Amino acid sequence: MSEAGAAIPVAAGSVAAGTAGEAGARPHYRRILLKLSGEALLGSRQYGVDPNFCAFIAAQVAEVHALGVQIGIVVGGGNIFRGLAAAAKGMDRATGDYIGMLATVMNALALQDALEKAGVQTRVMSAIGMAEVAEPYIRRRAVRHLEKGRVIILAAGTGNPYFTTDTAAALRAVEIGAEVILKATKVDGVYDSDPIKNPAAKRYDRLTYSQVLAERLGVLDATAVSLCMENNTPIVVFDLNTPQNICRVAAGEPVGTLINGGSPV
Repeated sequence: MSEAGAAIPVAAGSVAAGTAGEAGARPHYRRILLKLSGEALLGSRQYGVDPNFCAFIAAQVAEVHALGVQIGIVVGGGNIFRGLAAAAKGMDRATGDYIGMLATVMNALALQDALEKAGVQTRVMSAIGMAEVAEPYIRRRAVRHLEKGRVIILAAGTGNPYFTTDTAAALRAVEIGAEVILKATKVDGVYDSDPIKNPAAKRYDRLTYSQVLAERLGVLDATAVSLCMENNTPIVVFDLNTPQNICRVAAGEPVGTLINGGSPV
């Protein structure tokens, strides 16, 4: 829900509500928060950002945007630097996390470039100050960008060490009034074990927040799941590599794994 429970307006310049887009979908959610890992931007590379895969993501986001859906994106930085891994090798954890935040800003700028080439107005908003390359994250300004039909990329995590970008995604989703978090992964949902290592792993179509926490399924960190549970923000975990999946999730199709409080969304 938006502020004070008001209805979320259709994004300026977008297709009117209920009009089918190129994917033939109707928007079920009007405001979404897309969580991308840094690794999602690797594409076929071992390190850094693959411009072709950024363009692939941007094309899907542009398609959803054309349906009138308001979109916020939180991107990780693991393709460039991971603070926790650096801390395990002896670096101060806070220092490592701050370096990781800078990596997310680099990814955000690369994604912004791809989105604007796809014809979508985009603003990068950073939780740490760097006025020459990004706007400061201010909640009311972020919501205003969404209402004006711009995609916002929310970089630098929460601006604090010891918090993951999953937690940043949950926090920003609650702050901007997103109706759902779309957690993009390399697999088609949540499994009871790693499906790459265990071909017999069981896939879940639906889970409650409590199940995710109790079974330590690890799809998001516990802080992020707890924040979503407290604010009744559903999470959909889906395969980013399948074309049009973002559009299908936004249309309310049963894609991936839905995590919520157990009641219908």
